Amino acid sequence: MVKVLTSRRWLGAFGVALAFAVAAYFLGQWQWHRYEAKAARADRIHAHYDAKPRPVADVLTTTAMPLSEEWTRVTMQGRYAADETLLVRNRPFDGTYGYEVLVPFLDSSGATVLVDRGWVMNAKNAETLPALVPSPAGTVTVTGWLRRSEPSLGKSLPAGQLASINLGEASRQVGSPLLGAYVVLGVERLPDGTAPDRPTALEPPDTDLGPHQAYAFQWWFGMVAGFVLVWLGARREYLESDAAPERAEPARPKKVRIWDEEDA
Repeated sequence: MVKVLTSRRWLGAFGVALAFAVAAYFLGQWQWHRYEAKAARADRIHAHYDAKPRPVADVLTTTAMPLSEEWTRVTMQGRYAADETLLVRNRPFDGTYGYEVLVPFLDSSGATVLVDRGWVMNAKNAETLPALVPSPAGTVTVTGWLRRSEPSLGKSLPAGQLASINLGEASRQVGSPLLGAYVVLGVERLPDGTAPDRPTALEPPDTDLGPHQAYAFQWWFGMVAGFVLVWLGARREYLESDAAPERAEPARPKKVRIWDEEDA
């Protein structure tokens, strides 16, 4: 058996099995890291989403918000700078693409916060902007959730439009510094307690962990598959070769002739 396993053919097969095992290990690690990232995100959402809202000035500064604070529920009072409204292109909602509506909010603390008021459907063509629900005038109280700045996509778009919710690009268009996160609108209240009209509210965050943990275990368990196949193939070749010990054939029963029985 050792001679078969150490032949060039089966050593090559062993090398392929070893390469597959190494690849399966790293693919399992990749899936496991994706699972950990989703689990950590779900934990942040569960910890912050329904918590008592905090004043935005107590959470944010002009520096980038740390990941641990994402989805923190905040409240603020002030006015919208409706003339500086920005539209973020190609944003999905319920299987359809449209725009998200961003409006700078001047908080009573003196800071400016970007608020995502919701989603609107595309117009009939790309050259036409959609009709927008106007931001409420005057003092308004906003409650929502903090999100981190998105990476820049490096696209050049017309004034008033963004390719992603990148706070640096938004700040340059607005012409004033923004706090280090933006707010996804939950509720707006006017001084009389009524809620003004708004774009379609964004969908709640998804906390599903997906199949990544199961995929990681599948890759790790699969690491031995190549070695098992090599062993089975080599063993079969060994048993079919001349080197395998001959199997003793069972003794055939001796035929007894009729006349031998009569002579007995």
